[in-house]
This record gives sequence, structure tokens and C-alpha cells, in this order.
Amino acid sequence: MIEYIRGELAEITPALAVIDCNGIGYGIHISLNTYSAIQGKKSVKLYIHEAIREDAHVLFGFSTKQERELFLLLISVSGIGGNTARMILSALSPSELCNVISSGNEKLLKSVKGIGLKTAQRIIVDLKDKIAATGVETVSGSMATLTPANTEVYDEAIAALTMLGFAQAPSQKVVTAILKEDPSLSVEKVIKLALKRL
Repeated sequence: MIEYIRGELAEITPALAVIDCNGIGYGIHISLNTYSAIQGKKSVKLYIHEAIREDAHVLFGFSTKQERELFLLLISVSGIGGNTARMILSALSPSELCNVISSGNEKLLKSVKGIGLKTAQRIIVDLKDKIAATGVETVSGSMATLTPANTEVYDEAIAALTMLGFAQAPSQKVVTAILKEDPSLSVEKVIKLALKRL
């Protein structure tokens, strides 16, 4: 069992990091959160989850133990595989994910690509009690500050940006930041500002 891999960051894309460890290049699947944390660094340490299947040995890497713990909780939910769990952790930061689950916000969870209503509900039911044990701070995350009117603007802006071809996770981060600065903005204004920042 591999606990972590430390080495030189040889290559990186938003979904994959190649770490050169004593001349062996490990291809490690990462989330956008981990990508942001290790981007631009020369040497990195990633906590590993090894998924051994009949046809492949897949390594998932995380910049923090908490993120790995959340990943393990997510894949313990029936119907959630490694790639779906990674997609969830790319769309939401660990603290946002804990917030979403502990507050039962299935709507936000459902906005993650590949997650339907039933799966979102299953994640919340299965993990609500376990989340408290992870020690991830559930700061009043992005959605906690949004009013119902804001949520509508948020949802419409994200939908528009993803239709324009922008990835969901960065769009969510940018729109959340914009609405925190000025909650009274219209959908059009939010989208215009987001286009400048993305």
C-alpha cells in the first residue's frame, strides 16, 4: 500500500500529475483542488489512494490527507467510483463539500457533472454523520452566504458559463467570489465579470 509519493513534478495537467521519484514516473490522477495546490512547484508530496482493478492499477493523489479522506468517504457510497469522486472534489473544495453534505444541499451537489438527484441524496444520507469525524473545517462556505435570490443568479450564471465552454469548477469559484463582493448583481453582470476573470 502506497501512503504517499514525494518527488519532482515532471508534468502536470488539471487532471494528471507525473511525479518523478528516483527515476520512475508515477502518473497520478488529481482533482482541481490538488492541481491548484501543487501547480508551479518543483518537488511535491501527494497522499495516494491506490485503486487496483482487473485491467489497471490507478493512483489518485491528494495534496492533503483531509482531501484523501473525503475521497475515500465518497467512494464508499454505492455508485460513486474514483473518477466521480474526483469530479466532486474538483467542483468543490473540501470545506465546501463538507458544508454541502452537512447542510443537505442536494441542489449544489447535483450541479456536479455526472451526479443525479438520487446519487446526491445518497451521498448526503450516507456521509452526513461521517463528515464531522474528518476534521475538515466547515467554514461558512461559498453557498452559505448566498440568499435564495442569489442562488438563482448563481445557478443561471454557472449554466451560461458551462454552455460557453468553461469548466464547472473554475466557473463556480469565480461566480461565488463575484457574488460575495456584490450580492445585488444581475445574471448578465455576473457573467460579464466572470468572463473577464476566467
